[in-house]
Amino acid sequence: MITAGPRAAWVLLIGGLAGWLAAVALTVERFKLFTDPGYTPSCSINPILSCGSVMVTDQAAVFGFPNPLMGIVGFSVVVTLGVLSVAGVGFPRWVWGGLWLGTLLGVGFVCWLIFQSLYRINALCPYCMVVWAIITPLLAVCTDQLWGRSRGPLGVLAEWRWTIVALFFAVVLLLVFLRFQDYWLSLV
Repeated sequence: MITAGPRAAWVLLIGGLAGWLAAVALTVERFKLFTDPGYTPSCSINPILSCGSVMVTDQAAVFGFPNPLMGIVGFSVVVTLGVLSVAGVGFPRWVWGGLWLGTLLGVGFVCWLIFQSLYRINALCPYCMVVWAIITPLLAVCTDQLWGRSRGPLGVLAEWRWTIVALFFAVVLLLVFLRFQDYWLSLV
């Protein structure tokens, strides 16, 4: 049994809740748009920060249903494990491995969505960006739970996990700035 430390447990719980809330909000906005095509979502702030223009693309429903539904399900699992971890419950290694695999797939999907948002859709969804910001720290926590005490490449990966998360954030912020720099600089 692997029991998460208090910090890891709280990251799971708070990150899971934030991701779940973003997915629920985006789903509600999407269904409002389904029922009223003229509806302007609350997360459509300006030409760049506009989830309304993102929601109507093919990329917003990769598997034939709105992507945030996957977030509601996935983050529900994270919240459940986070609550139990905060309570001090330990899990078998396979549970942590399943959570790690799920978050790794989530990171891959988020990277694809980031590319699509920046270079195909040409708009950013604020709720989606919440998920972008949460998924890598969740992966870091799971990586530490599985391999934080290991030797070899996986132990090194666990040791450098927060540096990798910071690098991910820096690269995404740089890409967002570079892609929309004309707009950002026009605000100054």
